[in-house]
Amino acid sequence: MKKYLYLAMLLTAALAASCGHKDHNHDHDHGHNHGGHSHDSQLMLTAYSDDFEVFAEATPFVTGAKSEIMALITRLADFKPLENGTVTASLIVGNDTIRQTKSEPVRPGVYRFTLTPSIKGKGMLLFEIDNYHGTRQITSSNITVYDDEHAAFHTAADAAVSSSNGVSFTKEMSWKVDFATVPCRVEPFGQVIRTMAMVQPTQGEEQVVTAKGSGIVVIPQRGLFEGNAVSNGQSLLQIESSNMADNNLSVRYIEAESNFNLAKREYERKQTLAEDKIVSESELLQAKTAYETAEAVYNNLRKNFTQGRIAATSPINGFVKQLLVRNGEYVEAGQPLVVISQSRNLLIRADIQPKYYTMLSNIVSANFRVMNSEKVYSLEALNGRLVSYGKSLEADSPLLPVVFQVNNTVDLLPGSFVEIFIKTQGHQPVISIPNVSLVEEMGNYFVYVQLTPEYFEKREVKIGQTDGQYTEILSGLDKHERVVAQGAVLVKLTQATGTLDAHSGHVH
Repeated sequence: MKKYLYLAMLLTAALAASCGHKDHNHDHDHGHNHGGHSHDSQLMLTAYSDDFEVFAEATPFVTGAKSEIMALITRLADFKPLENGTVTASLIVGNDTIRQTKSEPVRPGVYRFTLTPSIKGKGMLLFEIDNYHGTRQITSSNITVYDDEHAAFHTAADAAVSSSNGVSFTKEMSWKVDFATVPCRVEPFGQVIRTMAMVQPTQGEEQVVTAKGSGIVVIPQRGLFEGNAVSNGQSLLQIESSNMADNNLSVRYIEAESNFNLAKREYERKQTLAEDKIVSESELLQAKTAYETAEAVYNNLRKNFTQGRIAATSPINGFVKQLLVRNGEYVEAGQPLVVISQSRNLLIRADIQPKYYTMLSNIVSANFRVMNSEKVYSLEALNGRLVSYGKSLEADSPLLPVVFQVNNTVDLLPGSFVEIFIKTQGHQPVISIPNVSLVEEMGNYFVYVQLTPEYFEKREVKIGQTDGQYTEILSGLDKHERVVAQGAVLVKLTQATGTLDAHSGHVH
């Protein structure tokens, strides 16, 4: 609650700053006029491209009369104002075109134009934005140029939007906070299986380092801790056996070195004698075999045995997942010492009820929500895939496993749990919106529907199922409408605090 009150105070302060910024030439009035057709009425024009939103307020177009146009241009990538770039506004009616170009905004996101139509008729208003990203064109169609001023303002007043449950949220305010609107999504929305899943390492992503000999564990003075990053070939710990009466590696090393030197000299001697036919070929072969065996034993000990100790090294790059021994502990040859993990690829395993079995062959994707977090990741975003799903039940496990593999690009923790939304193939297109668009009040759900980019209507909706990112809308929205996504709570706070009167003008 304290957080929301603080946000409300920030919104009020932001509004005071934006509305207190007087422009000597133009008052930005929404024109919500209920008592007649004022000649102060403005045209509200909204248009979108893939990259930009243009919200323009214009004096109704009348032949021979100047029309003041104020265009508020927002980048859709982050819903922040266009801060630089050349913008050209063109009014096109039939074969007649009048245009004006502005090389920079009067302030970030705000461009002003003055156009004087010369002929009446139906036309369009074209905005051409040219900046370092290239040139983009945004068109507002269904523009009418009148030859009668009264008719022009009468039509503009009739077209003014109004709602008894409306709230204004100016561009100055939305540009200062995390805010975004999105169109309703219309596409098939299949059944969703929602459950918990465990994050597990994949085979090959973990390696167990085992003791190559018996002895006492010696951990380096710098220490070895779970979570330490290690590289391939790095020494992790050592095994000391030089002080042991039985199975002393130092004694074994000296013995192996002695046997190797003796076998080498004997083989070299018999090689010389074989040249003079003094020893048989079979005797030479036996000497060679004894030499090669002694060499292998000696090289193996020499490779792993330094300063009276056997080194345990990491076989891969990764981190210490589990340290299985303590300093000074006795271990046998082959005993696990350390588990090294890479966690580049992970498995996410969910165990689901058998009643969902018929749906498993129709799995198309999945979303994952990290526990105690609002972050939701899609299978596609993690470059993941469905690995397998169970096709039979075991006596000791009445659930069916469903396993996905993902790239660990978001620091998922092996052994942790995530909430999973398994998505299956849908057939009938439905309306869906981002979960963040929904505002809950006492068990009911509302969204803020865009009437203009600065004016929104709070509307109750009936929801269906969710896939963790989007929610199915059963009623309350039209497929052509646009809703507030990021920042819906801020719009709610603005309405609740009465910061803005939906029917009052304000100054840009």
